[in-house]
Amino acid sequence: MKAKQVASTFPGQMVRLAVLVNLWLVAVASAALALDSTAPIRIVAFGDSLTAGYMLKPSEAFPAQLAEVLKAKGYAVSLSNAGVSGDTTAAGLARLDWAVPEGTEAVILELGANDALRGIDPKVTRANLEAILSRLKARNIDVLVTGMRAPKNMGDEYAERFEAVFPELAETHEALFYPFFLDGVALNPKLNLEDGMHPTGEGVGVIVAGILPTVETLITRVREKRVATSKF
Repeated sequence: MKAKQVASTFPGQMVRLAVLVNLWLVAVASAALALDSTAPIRIVAFGDSLTAGYMLKPSEAFPAQLAEVLKAKGYAVSLSNAGVSGDTTAAGLARLDWAVPEGTEAVILELGANDALRGIDPKVTRANLEAILSRLKARNIDVLVTGMRAPKNMGDEYAERFEAVFPELAETHEALFYPFFLDGVALNPKLNLEDGMHPTGEGVGVIVAGILPTVETLITRVREKRVATSKF
């Protein structure tokens, strides 16, 4: 009789022990997050040549200039350049999982310009960006979507469909939205290279100044999420 009682009690003890161990692990993890709340926020700038810094020095590229400005304002951030010149939204989707590594807390998503230049159907652009945003959301990564405009030679109907993709997806996925990545720079010969499409180092500075308040909101979101997680 005693042997049966011991046998029936043992599984229950193991379950209680497992629960206690899990609670302890959660407590340790929460404490670690709380202690690490001041660690640099890990941001990835994910895009095409406009992010990569086509024909510019590494220090002149968008991620480098943005990181410098944020540092000067007292923000602790680690900002990676995951821009690849020539990338379409399809190419970005194909490399997303390895280009945005584990531990990333926020992404500045800048893709779509090459889709418009190639006249890719906006439905395809939408589907690719939708997949990118869905994957990032599943990984609990905050996103800032940057809008893009279509070249005038593509026509009004194409431009309307293409440009609507960005704000609509940002709203659907509760991402932050910056209407036009090249705001204040596009079509200005003084701020673009000879090709008329890629910004100079000075032009990138204008981009950074324009998008900075939205990036600061992105950082605030990450900080709030850290605090909420540490209280779990």
